[in-house]
Amino acid sequence: MLQREAAEFSDNEIDQRHKFYMKIIVGLGNPGAQYANTRHNVGFLALDYYMKNLETIHCQSSFMSQICEIHFSATKTFFVKPQTFMNKSGQAVKEILNFYKANPQTDLLVVHDDKDLSLGDIKNTTSAGSAGHNGVQNIMDELGTKEFNRIRIGVEARPPGSPIPTDAFVLHPFDPDEFQKLEKDIFPEIKKAIDKFIGI
Repeated sequence: MLQREAAEFSDNEIDQRHKFYMKIIVGLGNPGAQYANTRHNVGFLALDYYMKNLETIHCQSSFMSQICEIHFSATKTFFVKPQTFMNKSGQAVKEILNFYKANPQTDLLVVHDDKDLSLGDIKNTTSAGSAGHNGVQNIMDELGTKEFNRIRIGVEARPPGSPIPTDAFVLHPFDPDEFQKLEKDIFPEIKKAIDKFIGI
């Protein structure tokens, strides 16, 4: 993977970024193999699904994130997985938006898990509160606004009366049947929603 910090972008690259419409798609999760297939990382998983058959311009580690760039006609799209751990996601999102002078209202889409939605449910949200999601709340705090687009992915699958607390449950991995449901039913719908946001 190409390793390059923001300060190392050439003047030509900075000029080129203004010749495209720009979209920034952020999937939320925690870095590290121990979190890879957990419910809290479904934002990362959704981006991986979206990008698996696409040709990227390049990928890099920058802005405290893993970032891949893909061009769709005149739209330059960045797929971002913050590496700050969930509760500090806003620090990474703020850095990349500031660097590219992006408008969170029109240019930012955040994809994340939602404990209040059942597995299989997906909701598009704009201007809503964080509903206790610490990663989303940190983005709101860092940007100073809740005016940005989100795709909320339901991860709740506990039986009624389950003794497993929510903060532990979201760090549980999906079981094989649930993962198959993600790949077959849920992620294709999320891909459609991302395509619509990008405008393709």
